[in-house]
Amino acid sequence: MIKILLVDDHAVVRMGLTMLLNNHPKMQVIGEASEGNEGIQKALKLKPNVVVMDLSMPHGKDGLSATSELKKLMPEVNILILTMHDDEEYLFRAVKAGASGCILKSAPHDELMSAIESVALGDAYLHPAATKRLMEEYLASTKHGNNDTFNLLSDREKEVLTLVAKGYANKEIAEQLIISVKTVETHKGNLMEKLQMKTRPELVEYALKKGLLGYGM
Repeated sequence: MIKILLVDDHAVVRMGLTMLLNNHPKMQVIGEASEGNEGIQKALKLKPNVVVMDLSMPHGKDGLSATSELKKLMPEVNILILTMHDDEEYLFRAVKAGASGCILKSAPHDELMSAIESVALGDAYLHPAATKRLMEEYLASTKHGNNDTFNLLSDREKEVLTLVAKGYANKEIAEQLIISVKTVETHKGNLMEKLQMKTRPELVEYALKKGLLGYGM
């Protein structure tokens, strides 16, 4: 069961999401908060698997600040940013703050549930259009050569890193590369060790900076 904490300043939104997610056989909303500070306190108390965090909350701590603070206090928690801003600047800032993913408030319900499942498993999630824009943005701004750490990666590890950056879950990566989920997890672990990174959002940011859209995946 995926235990979910909802942080959104609109009570009607929280009520609708609670009804939707509680109808999923593997999800349970265990708490709600109306702003970031309350969300942090609820998370520390309730220990959710996933925090669905609204980006814009004018009263109290905003979603980005709350995400950054909560990740310092609970590094193991997975945070999915819920936003109405389809803008690469907001998306990048969310990843930098430690969010495992971003999804638009206008996204279909099944996409929201898929995103929650992905981040609950420790995978990154960005909707495809956002991923493409972020990759293009970084590719345009980082035209320099690969560094030594990148050259430490095997071809298979680069393939896995590319798919992680595109937001694919472990199972989807395994299917595309015709390997087991356990092997995918092993490659991700090796990536983190070689690149000296501790979180999946760091891997996403690194892959975007490297412009891995050009690897033909």
